[in-house]
Amino acid sequence: MAAETPTCLVVLETAKRFLSSFHRPARLLVAVSGGSDSKGLLLALNKAIEASGNSDLSLAACTVDHALRPGSADEADAVAGFCASLGIAHIVKRWDGQKPAAGIQAAAREKRYQLLAEAADNLGATCIVTGHTLDDQRETILMRSERGQGPGGAGMAADVLYDRRFWVLRPFLRLHRADVRAFLAAEGEGWFDDPSNANARFERVRTRVRLAETGEEYVSTWDAASRARSSEAAARWLGLHARVHENLVVSVSCAAARGCGDIDCRRGLLALAGVVGGRTHSLAADTVARLVAFLVRKEPGRLTAGRVVFDKRATGLYLYREARDLPTLALRPAETGVWDGRFTVRNGGNGMVQITTTDAGGLQQQRLIAAGVPPGVAKRAALSAPHVVSTGDNCTAKAAVEPRICPYDTFLPGFDRIMAEMIAGLFGRQPYVRSPVHDLLTEMER
Repeated sequence: MAAETPTCLVVLETAKRFLSSFHRPARLLVAVSGGSDSKGLLLALNKAIEASGNSDLSLAACTVDHALRPGSADEADAVAGFCASLGIAHIVKRWDGQKPAAGIQAAAREKRYQLLAEAADNLGATCIVTGHTLDDQRETILMRSERGQGPGGAGMAADVLYDRRFWVLRPFLRLHRADVRAFLAAEGEGWFDDPSNANARFERVRTRVRLAETGEEYVSTWDAASRARSSEAAARWLGLHARVHENLVVSVSCAAARGCGDIDCRRGLLALAGVVGGRTHSLAADTVARLVAFLVRKEPGRLTAGRVVFDKRATGLYLYREARDLPTLALRPAETGVWDGRFTVRNGGNGMVQITTTDAGGLQQQRLIAAGVPPGVAKRAALSAPHVVSTGDNCTAKAAVEPRICPYDTFLPGFDRIMAEMIAGLFGRQPYVRSPVHDLLTEMER
């Protein structure tokens, strides 16, 4: 039994407050590596549920073995034993196959969330919960600020929708790692230290060392609450001024586009550009500055940025994908793939299909013109439209094509949900999956 020290009580109270925010019933999949943050999270949540006597909340756990170093499988087995001692269902997901020579941390993160989502499906989980702490948050803010993403962006969101399927929740973002470790020590529990956390090859490790050595405090003025308000304002701007034609062209009045010196207007327009261009990442700061300078001028013209043509005419501003570097995608029956970052395609036929860009007979161009798009814009935009063709004998091309909201369909931060919902609606998409928690989680983050 842990001594009821102030630190231990803070950790337990944070877990209790987090659990009280859920719509019931709910099953939480906790990502547990065996490190202090994730192990402390699992233990605190388990104690909080036991103390409450709630039968409509349950825990499951997953350890992702990245198979990047000797001993990782043994650590996963040890976590399995710890979970068994608590009566918590546990699964190990292993990253098999060849690993990339460069960008290993980014690749590992991508694979980790993919495997966690698989585990959530396997164990019938409502959501995924991770043990990120305030230490991780400060590192993230500093790293993003030094990449030129403003004053550190808003840091990590307390809630993020992954792959349009599972919300990933981070209840310990207000706690220091030292608090979690003190809680574990008081419970008589140890943890594993991943050697990669001391490898100065990685940016996060270098940032962690720097913060520890200098005592530097880098606090973002662009916090989650500010970003949520900006998202709401951007959504209002989009609803008033943006129109989407055939999921290929976005139109905005020139007067509205000239207002992009305002950050909320600019965020809305750039998010639309991310969808039109099929790009996840934002434009570089110097490119944004060049784009804003172009848009505020009254003269017509065209500018290309992030694979998107910004075509400014007397009748309005039109955004469409530039007709270059367009891929060909082959899909087997029942297979689903992403084409050009802009469309998700599912082959519902009985043979192979290819997605390419042939506008047979100019039909797509005519549809755009009928929708009110200027003929010159329609002609150029139609060149980047997806076209499904059958590649097998006696097979009929039958595919479902859905627009992809590239900036948000893999990771949607909770503070950008309102803007993302507006954009999804403009492109004729269904709303995103709702969060399993009440607003309390956002309040905890603030």
